[in-house]
Amino acid sequence: MSSVRHPLWLVGFRPFFLLACIAGAVLPLVWAMVFSGYGGLTVSPVDALRWHAHEMFFGFGWAVLGGFLLTSTKNWVNIRGHHGDALAFLAAAWLIERLGMAVGGSWPTALFLLSNNLFLGSIVAMLLWTLIRYRAQDSYRDNAFFIVLLPAFIAAKQLLLHGDFAAGSEMTLALFRLAFLVMLERTLTQFMKGAFQVNILRQPRLDMPIKLLGLILVGSFLLPADLAAALSLALAVLLLVRFVFWHPQLALRRIDIGIMYVGYLAIVGQLLLVALARVADPGWVGSVATHLFTFGAMGCVIPAMIVRIANGHTGRKVVFSAVDRGVLYLMLAALAIRVVLPQFAPGLYLACIHAAATCWLLAFGLLGWRYIPILLKPRIDGREH
Repeated sequence: MSSVRHPLWLVGFRPFFLLACIAGAVLPLVWAMVFSGYGGLTVSPVDALRWHAHEMFFGFGWAVLGGFLLTSTKNWVNIRGHHGDALAFLAAAWLIERLGMAVGGSWPTALFLLSNNLFLGSIVAMLLWTLIRYRAQDSYRDNAFFIVLLPAFIAAKQLLLHGDFAAGSEMTLALFRLAFLVMLERTLTQFMKGAFQVNILRQPRLDMPIKLLGLILVGSFLLPADLAAALSLALAVLLLVRFVFWHPQLALRRIDIGIMYVGYLAIVGQLLLVALARVADPGWVGSVATHLFTFGAMGCVIPAMIVRIANGHTGRKVVFSAVDRGVLYLMLAALAIRVVLPQFAPGLYLACIHAAATCWLLAFGLLGWRYIPILLKPRIDGREH
């Protein structure tokens, strides 16, 4: 069997969820060591903080988002989707970017820029081709939001690495937030119907303003601060109104679905903290608003989605084992340790960073142990992909 016919290259989630497990386990631990002075990034082309933000958003985050979208977009428009050589190329480009971000400071500028933009530029172009070329047969009309936000990631990346770091980080977070809002809206509808036989509120007059506000806030750093805070508050209120009608009292009975609701509330909390910062300085320890999103939304939702997709799209029943549930509790612990505990014990801040990174190492190590062998094998139901 040639490399491009190997099961790993049959569909997008396979190579990129494998890479996400490795990145989720390793990158936070590396940052904890760098932050506490145990190691350096002396040959990285950027400073340590930019490296950390870039690697968590565009390394780990985009391994997950890329794998999800490569898999979902083909289903949305009912085509075979990118596979084989195309996936192998994207995975190689992702790995080259990691190498360049670690040691590319000694490379010629042109070579570093190529290594740093090859993956994102290529995957965005491939996803846009799928969504635009087959727009007429798209199951979701609101995929227009992805057509807008995907190229915006390229601009956010440049801003984060080479321009105003705060603005670039804010724009990148807002793009991921919008992607999560769209995905949670779709997936939780299915999960709640399947698990509890209930329909959660889907009202276009509420759903569309939520997504439009999310899109506007992608450019919040360009808006007057008071307006950006007001829009953040408005989006948080709309999300809370919808949350009430999404049967949280049922969802929270099951960790595999309840953790998705935790991620939803983390988005609300992040927006409220941004709005609050315009009124008063709460004196938080650490970048609480940012890490509430990265630990609460990304950190909690992503492992649950990996379990569901890795099982469901390889022909297995979507059942969370004791190990899978343990992973979700580890990520909840990481959220509490990284975001909540330092507010009550500021002296433990450095220890909290290390403990939270250890939770990620254990959680994604367990996910890798459980699912990398599955990602490397054919579907068990006989279907090709």
